[in-house]
Amino acid sequence: MSRALRCWAAASLVLVLAACSSGPEKPKPTPLENLTPKVAGRQVWRHDLGTVRFPLRMAATADAVVLASSDGGVFALAAEGGRELWRGDANGKLSAGVGSDGRYASVVTTDNELVVLDAGKPLWRARLPTRVVTPPLVAGERVFVLGVDRSVQAFDVLDGRKLWVQQRAGDPLTLLQPGVLLPYKDTLVVGHGARLAGLDPLRGTLRWEATVASPRGTNEVERLADLVGPAVRVGETVCARGFQVAVGCVNAERGVATWAKNVGGTTGVAADEQFVYGADASDRISAWKRVGGDVAWTSERLLYRNLSAPLVAGRALVFGDFEGQVHFIDPENGQALLRLPTDGKAIIGAPVKAGDTIVVLTQAGGVFAFRPQP
Repeated sequence: MSRALRCWAAASLVLVLAACSSGPEKPKPTPLENLTPKVAGRQVWRHDLGTVRFPLRMAATADAVVLASSDGGVFALAAEGGRELWRGDANGKLSAGVGSDGRYASVVTTDNELVVLDAGKPLWRARLPTRVVTPPLVAGERVFVLGVDRSVQAFDVLDGRKLWVQQRAGDPLTLLQPGVLLPYKDTLVVGHGARLAGLDPLRGTLRWEATVASPRGTNEVERLADLVGPAVRVGETVCARGFQVAVGCVNAERGVATWAKNVGGTTGVAADEQFVYGADASDRISAWKRVGGDVAWTSERLLYRNLSAPLVAGRALVFGDFEGQVHFIDPENGQALLRLPTDGKAIIGAPVKAGDTIVVLTQAGGVFAFRPQP
């Protein structure tokens, strides 16, 4: 399973699956080519967050980015200049975060407590029955939580009152990697194993379900095909990756799968009006046509560089790599546009865009903000 074996797998009772089997030595990363920048861009600010030892996903709004450190610190930084807008404390080490609608922020501790803050001030906390690694979703004055057992819970953002629970039949193994949880109009879109499900956010009832990936393999580990985040929505289309199996899209208005392509990979995808983008287990970058799924182009310039999930930011496709390099790629053809350094440590999670600012996070806790210019 190559690079995928760095993942964790957990039993349906949330027991960690002991060790992924060893395989052949991983190929050496492709050396970076000399690059003459085709667009201008620069680092505009930096912030030192502190240690990050959980799968942090930053939350971005039009003018701020919200993020958290492993020890429970939660911060909001202004997209313009990086000024600290507020900070709070979840009072515990974190396993998941951050979800935010711009005012409320939500994280989950390693003690399975859901914590909600209002502009940095702790508002309430609730004990959860299962482990959580997917950032909560804060939307419509509710907080939605996806557990590693694929259960979904909804809470009132103001007082923590539990509104509903949706529990699906468990599979023998589930993936201990952030999954899919995002809004589509008045529907909550959730990754249930290899399927996308549309739920009524008021009641938790199932509206539709569509298969994105078909598990394959000879044992339970090889058959893991859970959808991994980040997923992406463009118009009526939601696209996601099935762990090591496929990339596919669903029409969220009608609740039907539109296409799926067998391709390995362990990180999420990005999209724009034309294409869906992602890197496979070898870090080969592909662009699939958003309508129909045909391959538009592929690039092998960054093979084995342990790429992050991508971000589409205007006229650039952005990836981070294991050396902290941030790659800006032409989404039309995969050509390199710009490359900017950070602190030399791997980029984790996915880059995010807050206003005109692109923000990345490194394993050392370095938060770097860039602003490319046409």
